[in-house]
Parts: sequence; C-alpha cells; structure tokens
Amino acid sequence: MSEAQAPITTIATLSAHEGQTVTLRGWLYNLRASGKLLFPIFRDGSGTIQGIVPKAAVPEVVFETLKNLTLESSVIVTGKVRADARAPSGFELDVENIEVLQRVPDETPFPITLKEHGVDFLMEHRHLWIRTPRQSAILRVRATIMRAAAEYFDLNGFTRTDPPILTPAACEGTSELFEMDYFDEKAYLTQSGQLYIESTALALGKVYSFGPTFRAEKSKTRRHLTEFWMIEPEVAFIGLTELMELAENFISHIVQTVLKHHRADLKVIGRDVAKLETIQAPFPKISYDEAHQMLEEAFEKGLIESRHTYGDDFGSPDETYISNQYDRPVMVHRYPAAVKAFYMQPDEQDPTKALCVDVLAPEGYGEIIGGSQRVDSYDLLRQRILDHNLPLEAFEWYLDLRRYGSVPHSGFGMGIERAVAWICGLDHVRETIPFARTLNRIYP
Repeated sequence: MSEAQAPITTIATLSAHEGQTVTLRGWLYNLRASGKLLFPIFRDGSGTIQGIVPKAAVPEVVFETLKNLTLESSVIVTGKVRADARAPSGFELDVENIEVLQRVPDETPFPITLKEHGVDFLMEHRHLWIRTPRQSAILRVRATIMRAAAEYFDLNGFTRTDPPILTPAACEGTSELFEMDYFDEKAYLTQSGQLYIESTALALGKVYSFGPTFRAEKSKTRRHLTEFWMIEPEVAFIGLTELMELAENFISHIVQTVLKHHRADLKVIGRDVAKLETIQAPFPKISYDEAHQMLEEAFEKGLIESRHTYGDDFGSPDETYISNQYDRPVMVHRYPAAVKAFYMQPDEQDPTKALCVDVLAPEGYGEIIGGSQRVDSYDLLRQRILDHNLPLEAFEWYLDLRRYGSVPHSGFGMGIERAVAWICGLDHVRETIPFARTLNRIYP
C-alpha cells in the first residue's frame, strides 16, 4: 500500500491494523539511537508507540530527519504495524516515512524531559506537563469518570439541570466565598448547586447537575482545590436509606467503567487495579457513633496519635484511619446535626443527629461524597436558617419549596477531583484536573 493510501488511525486502535501500513499524526515523545537503528516513541493523545527505524530500510532523508528531530516536534508518520509482545502496547511501528509539521527549535528545547522535575516547575509548565504519558492517562481516566457519572444518571431516568454559577448567597452559610460586583449588588461564585437542584427535583422528580464550584478555603492540603467540579443528584420522595443505595451503585458503576476502558492507562499511572476490582456495591455502612468508637479504641491501642472528640466532625487523619479498615468505600451516616449544614433533616429517633452520609474512599483518600435527606418542613427550615445566623430574605425562594407541595427529598455531591485522585491512586489533587487552582496558584 502506498503512503498516500495508508489509512490515518490512532495509536489506541493499532491492534485493528496489525500487518498493515498506517499513518499516525502526533508528536515525537522520545528518541533513542543505537548505531544504525533509531527507536523513536510517538504519542498522539490516545497513547504512545515505539517506532523502529533501521538506516538500511528507509531513505537517508527519513533516517537523518528523525535522527536530528527535537522532542515534541509535530509529525505525520507512516509505517507498518507489527505485533511485539515485548512492547508496552503490544505493537511497534516499522517507520517508512515521516513528515515534520513543526520542528521544536534547538535553542528552545521542550522543558519537560524524562529527568525528575520539582512540583513547582511542573505546575509552572502545566500546559506542557499534561503531554507526558502519565498526565495524559490521568486526564483520559478523568474524562471517563465524568462520562460514566452522567451515564449512570441518564440510564436511570434522571434529567440534567444546570444551576447558576453566580449566586446571591452562600449555599451552606460559610465565609469561604469568592465575592464579586454584580452591577449594583454583590454576587458570589457558587459553592454548590444543591439548593437550586432541589427546586428542579420538585419539578422533574430525579435530577442531577454537573459543573464547577468554588471555595475560597485557605487550605494547602493534598485534598483541596479552590475550583473543582461537582456532580450532584437530587431525588424527590426518597430518604437516607435510598440515597445511600443510590450512592453505592453510582460509585460502583464509575469504577467498573474505568476498569473496562482504562486498564492500560491505569498501568501507565502505576495504579494497583486489584484494589479497584473489589469496588462493588453494597458498601459497609457504619454510624457516626460506631466510627467514633472505632477511633476511641484505636487511640487507646496507640494506633492513632490524636483522640477524636465526640460531637466533632472527623478530620483527615480520622477519615484515613476509618477508611483504611475497609477494602471498599465505607458509608458513615447520622453525624451530629450541630456540625452539619442547616438544610439536613434531623433523625426522628435522635434529633441531635442529621440524616446524612459521608462516603469515605479506601486507602486514606477520605470523603468523596457528602449527602443528606433535606429538611422538608417549612417551620423547621425557617428556624434552622435563623439558628445559623443566615439572612432570611436571601432564602425566601428556598423556603417557597416547603410552602408549595413539599415532600421528602435527598441528594448528594461528589467532587470529581477527589474521585479521580482515589481511582488513579494519586498523592495530590493537583494532578486530577487540567489546570489546578490552589491557594497559591492561578497560573497558567
């Protein structure tokens, strides 16, 4: 087959072209020379493949062009696909021809090399760092997590609705807001779409939203970003028990979808997939009181350094210890109402507890989902707003949902970046999003 007739394909689909001559469009990721042999590695966004270029088998101009090519130069490569069990992808490319679209200048070489770089350097060059195989693999997994999340709700009769990014008040009444001028008023970047999708749940029954959220938290932990993405379902006529069932089936679907499509990417990332294969519903469920008792016993045995105070929320070390006791996410429910948001329904059996749940990912990744049954009584919700010193006038529209046909309803939110960090086995959420926004970084 002539070069002009060689089908254009991607590295990810080369298995369908074994023994055929194909054309790839991409970039030179790495180049190694051994005498009269060149071993270029090409990437095209779907994966990487090693090429083989014997000097005697190609025109001299092809050999010399490749030999002197700089990393990350953009190219169109034609060659024959050959199976090779030793190759990471199972295939290699016998290069026949190369066309250089843009050669990276010698005087400004690509800055992200195979040597070790510091985190600050890599984040400063994030726009280039994402080209490396590991970072590209993470972003492909992220895309599938987002697709699988939406897919689960779409397949189960949910309607996607889009809450506003600009809001007149805080969802949970915190001071961690990004404030801006909105003509003659003040507006805030959303912390959550929850209050708004509660209204759409009472219109459409089962809904979800998917979008960015913003928290002006002055936190430098490995779990925190100031801008992140949330998927938030809300369902009319369900309580906490049904909500927990929804959450565990949702997570199971996402993990199994990633395993189905991204084992090769997870290998590039270095993820132990055996730890993901156990992620199947149902998940273990323990109450806040049981979790506290677990921590109390661990402290008495010297397994943790700090004693948890009953009535307080769990900190990161607490969540890490609790989650490490299980091989799959654990669902901790019925926290003290005093440490939770104003809109959470109290437990009839113990009004000091809220009908809420946090889903803690295993391996110390902490909370990936937070949810609750919502207060459905007008009088109780109004009083809770006042008790939390929130401006009643800002929530009149929210109270309307309890004036006109209120019903029990529940929902949760899952932070995409924390889910990506757990599923990929990452040490820090900065790698989970194309361009992380943190306390000290808003560039590039």
